[in-house]
Amino acid sequence: MTEEALALDGIRRKLVGKRLSYKEIYAIMDEIAHQRFGEVLTTYFAASGYSKGFSNEEIYYLTKAMIETGRQLHFSGIVADKHSIGGVPGTRTTMIVVPIIAAAGFTIPKSSSRAITTPGGTADDMEVLASVTFTEEEIYKIVEKTGGCIVWGGSVDIAPADDALIKVEKPLSFESFDKFLVSIMAKKIAFGSNHIVIDLPYGENMKAEKLDDAETIKRKFEYLADRFKVKIKVIVHKTSEPGGRGIGPLLEAREALRVLEQDAERPKDLEREALSLAGPLLDLCLADSTSSVQEKVKKEFGNGRDWAQYLLKSKHALVKMREIIKAQKGDPDITSSRLKPGKYTFEVAAKGTGQIEKLHVKNATIVAKILGAPAQKKSGIYFNKKIGETVEKGDILYTLYSESAYHLQEAKESLLNFPLLYYA
Repeated sequence: MTEEALALDGIRRKLVGKRLSYKEIYAIMDEIAHQRFGEVLTTYFAASGYSKGFSNEEIYYLTKAMIETGRQLHFSGIVADKHSIGGVPGTRTTMIVVPIIAAAGFTIPKSSSRAITTPGGTADDMEVLASVTFTEEEIYKIVEKTGGCIVWGGSVDIAPADDALIKVEKPLSFESFDKFLVSIMAKKIAFGSNHIVIDLPYGENMKAEKLDDAETIKRKFEYLADRFKVKIKVIVHKTSEPGGRGIGPLLEAREALRVLEQDAERPKDLEREALSLAGPLLDLCLADSTSSVQEKVKKEFGNGRDWAQYLLKSKHALVKMREIIKAQKGDPDITSSRLKPGKYTFEVAAKGTGQIEKLHVKNATIVAKILGAPAQKKSGIYFNKKIGETVEKGDILYTLYSESAYHLQEAKESLLNFPLLYYA
């Protein structure tokens, strides 16, 4: 049987709920990775995984095949990484965590994705500040110079089958639990990461809505980490709103810079969330560091969280971020105050008094996309009010931004069907 025939038979079998062998899964990934399948067949496979799911063994096979059908990068020693399962717009912790970890002296080559279900992925946001498209050789040079990078994984043929699957999933804004597990771990392993922290939020309108779902996903991440012999820490936490106030590439990049700059207007909740990830990642790396490094950190800071906070407060992380921006062909002197959102704006004011009870994450995602994000990087939403904050009549609840008058008008009209904030 040819590889194409094996792959087609594998898709047929998966559509009716059969378990696949490594040979079948490798054949499917190879066909998709090398664009020998069209979008229709690729979509059939994506749909089969969403409806039928995969066993743990199949998830391992998928991850392994996805890695082996693309390029792989290799770095020496401790190689750190952080990833969120996504689904929460406006929580751009990666652009804070990466410079903190690199400033600590650990290697952290971050392969980031573009938006799948949100109005901006990390690669989309970083592209506001610098280029994210580099060759394998260029990435090695950037990391050698700065200790870290934030680049688009699709530019170096890392797990190319994943990018093809993302393309067919994007129009429907869906991604199965098993699929994003495979997607994340394949790109982490292919990028040479061996110490990984996973941010796994759950809650209403998140990818994982229930704690049971989150715990299941956590166990699967740990299973894959064990199979690939890498260290992992999965942080499960309940979430009901974005970490910051801005949604959309430029607004999210501006918030990350404000945290690094320690600006008075920085979003404190985004800062706390970034530290809650950077701290455990430093602890994970420290556990495999030399005894002299461990003793030094313990004496000076106590633990990874306090070390991360020092690197942020002292602006060592900001200096490192500027180094990374420069190495990635951006302006190292860029500041948050120079990042201006779209010129077409609309402010929504409160019609009464009360307290914000809910921020509808899915509706915010829909409206931000209508405004033009992520293709229009200056488009998005800024929440002047968030959950728990008091509202007086006439207060600005949120502001819509767009680069297009047409898109702004469409978004304004959509608010009737997709309300963003609830207060009483």
